[in-house]
Amino acid sequence: MTEMTLSRRQPSVWWGAMIICGTVVGAGMFTLPVVMAGAWFGWAMVLLLISWGGMLLSGLLFMRVSLKYPPGAGYDTLTKDLLGRGWAALNGLSILFVLGILTYAYISASGPVYQHSISQLGLPISTAEAKILLTLCVALVVWLGTTGVSRLMTFCVLAKILLLIVLFGGLLTQVNVPSLMSGPAAGEHYWPYALGVLPFCLASFGYHGNITGLVSYYEGNKQNITRALVLGTLLSLALYLFWLTSTMGNLPRDAFPEIVKQGGDIAALMSALRDHLHVNALALMMSIFSHFAVIASFLGVTAGLFDFIADRLGFGNSPGARLKTASLTFLPPLLASICWPNGFVAAIGFAGLFATLWAVLIPAMLAWKSQQRCSVAVVLLFVFGAMNILAWLLSWFGVLPEFGGR
Repeated sequence: MTEMTLSRRQPSVWWGAMIICGTVVGAGMFTLPVVMAGAWFGWAMVLLLISWGGMLLSGLLFMRVSLKYPPGAGYDTLTKDLLGRGWAALNGLSILFVLGILTYAYISASGPVYQHSISQLGLPISTAEAKILLTLCVALVVWLGTTGVSRLMTFCVLAKILLLIVLFGGLLTQVNVPSLMSGPAAGEHYWPYALGVLPFCLASFGYHGNITGLVSYYEGNKQNITRALVLGTLLSLALYLFWLTSTMGNLPRDAFPEIVKQGGDIAALMSALRDHLHVNALALMMSIFSHFAVIASFLGVTAGLFDFIADRLGFGNSPGARLKTASLTFLPPLLASICWPNGFVAAIGFAGLFATLWAVLIPAMLAWKSQQRCSVAVVLLFVFGAMNILAWLLSWFGVLPEFGGR
């Protein structure tokens, strides 16, 4: 009786939700107020809700398909079995591209942030040198193995949540409600800027790589996995809504074009916020939070990219093999960030485009094949995915307006 009770006892839903929330809410959140400035607050709320619903739906469909396979079966196994090797190869390339370009984005964004902090300590250092130093530190942690990554990630996520609570409490007291709720000036409209924001919102709800782990974590318990996905994504949505309220409520809309001109990265947004905050402690807290957000995202993405490369290329787990994997994981994005330092916002947009394939369209196709029918949920996901691809293409070809840009 005791053994049966123990076998049924499962981890709390809260821990699974924290895994999802910790993965979702990272350095990418700093792009949201910048890319949403043109559409402004009302449209930003609507677009976040649509993206949250679409990404939660795709995650739930992928979970249902995963539960039909043995524990540990991931994207590659499911895609090969249901869609064939061609789709599996395309899916694998899209995952590799998304993880690689996010690594580039976080290195590009982290350089100015850490260069500023290190310089304030009296150690003059260039942005490129700061990028190299941070990349080497993260690469060392990832090279040492999963234990180091998980411990540092846990610390960063807990610190990030604590800082967010303190920050929101302070920033919300300074929100300028009339500015936040202001309508467009005569002859101006906010809605033309709305469609181009979708790929960034999609990229801000990426957690699908964690679903396989949750299936094993909860031993295939559908109810607990579903609750963890819903709670984790709801927490992420709430944090994003508070973040947008705090940033847009403290920065007027006409302050964002200058942020865009400065690259639209974390350093530019932090600099603008520091100029508008009336309490020095909040500016300091914001700076500390940005450091933890960057490290947590950087570690999570690069650990996933490291494992993906090692698995795809069949590298072993010896120190020499891990060094080769680490070189392929970190060197190309690092060199790209030094050669093209201002690509943070554009990189997140590219990530949103390719994440549409493996986080929206592939789960929809897997559900379609698994169910042998095209359900309403599958149709909704296809529409959601098509909207994101259309938005990115229209933005890329300059059809959609870009606030503060061109």
